[in-house]
Amino acid sequence: MTATPQTGLDFAGLSAQAAQLAAGEVTSAELTAAALGRAHASQPVLNAFRHLRDDAALAEAAEADRRLQAGDRKPLLGVPVAIKDDVDLTGLPTSFGCVGEFPCATTDAPAVALLREAGAVIVGKTNTPELGQWPFTEGPAFGATRNPWHTGHTPGGSSGGSAAAVASGVIAAALGSDGAGSVRIPAAWTGLVGIKTQRGRIPTGGELFHGLTVLGPLARTVEDAALLLDVAAATGRTFRTAAAREPGRLRIGLSTRIPFTATKTRLDPVVEANVRRLAESLAGLGHEIVEVEPDYGLIGLTFLPRSLTGVRDWTLRVPDRTGLDPRTRSNAGHGRLLAGPALRLARALEPGLHRRIGSVFGRVDVLLTPTTATPPPPIGTFDGLSDWETDQAMIAACPYAWPWNVLGWPGVNVPAGLTDDGLPLGAQLLGPSHAEERLVSLAAQLEEVERWPERHPEASW
Repeated sequence: MTATPQTGLDFAGLSAQAAQLAAGEVTSAELTAAALGRAHASQPVLNAFRHLRDDAALAEAAEADRRLQAGDRKPLLGVPVAIKDDVDLTGLPTSFGCVGEFPCATTDAPAVALLREAGAVIVGKTNTPELGQWPFTEGPAFGATRNPWHTGHTPGGSSGGSAAAVASGVIAAALGSDGAGSVRIPAAWTGLVGIKTQRGRIPTGGELFHGLTVLGPLARTVEDAALLLDVAAATGRTFRTAAAREPGRLRIGLSTRIPFTATKTRLDPVVEANVRRLAESLAGLGHEIVEVEPDYGLIGLTFLPRSLTGVRDWTLRVPDRTGLDPRTRSNAGHGRLLAGPALRLARALEPGLHRRIGSVFGRVDVLLTPTTATPPPPIGTFDGLSDWETDQAMIAACPYAWPWNVLGWPGVNVPAGLTDDGLPLGAQLLGPSHAEERLVSLAAQLEEVERWPERHPEASW
């Protein structure tokens, strides 16, 4: 599928829609009805949504229009957005990709409450694989979510539904979550900006996957991602201001080394070529590019106890665990074994990892790495694999993102180009603790020369 320019409300950004609403150029009812129409039209092909809120969203849009007419000006008042099906939204179940009858949430998650406070109209909840475990969004509960750039391929995961909805122009932005790259990977494979936030930046109402998982925005532009982040983190205009200012001349470390994973991994030459081309673009903007290799050590040994214990924790919420994927049940079993001393040791080692890996930021201001090692795999690539085979296959495709979840530090996926077949690729801008503003500023500067918002997939639905 080739990239082709498109115009109109389908690809109007979050900020543009908010401005149109404030100026009276369009109503929330019109925007919301159009978004719901696109969602329903795309659903048989892309399958991005687990739940759509037609009546509730249209009622919220009508209320937003009344508030707009009365002069109310909230940052997202009347703008349709979506959230991933791992956060609570009053009146809908939070099934997190699982089969079964889950109870409806009776309260909104803190980030959802902030979206509502800002006036956003939530049109639905997006698909995610079971308990967000995999970098593909497929499962018996809902089928396969497909990549709008090429529907034979995955959009990635686990925020694959959010990514597919945004990349296809159904909505302008969506909230995802990232526990091992689950915002950055689908952003890379669908040509989006995806922000893995600093741990604690967006309120979650409790620690997710023992500190690995954070919430973060997916959008087509840095400005839109910054707006959604400002709202979900209650930071005023902090990140929008960062997106509008120059980052200054930075020393950027280019790293293609794959952290130790105890499995066969290899960086696809097409990915490496596009990441290095992006480094040249950054050099052309006046930044110094140097090759560096962070000292990752055996960081993976601290990841597994936290991730697998988190899977165990979530399975306890599932009404009927017999319907879970055998790989999920296996992971939960491992999590039961690791939930004691191994988990405590993994958490205790984190400060040492901060010092060792963070020492690279004594030499550079930002790291540039691939987001994934490969282009997006075809739908069904992971079907029928054992839990061990699945782990090997997904690590081979996505070995770069998860260390930053262990560290709790921020990262931003930026589009890095397309394969010859028109499949998107991504690169990560990574920073030390609380470096989101620097990363957002740099990403916005890069967007000006890369012009990725002008690239859209052809409508396949």
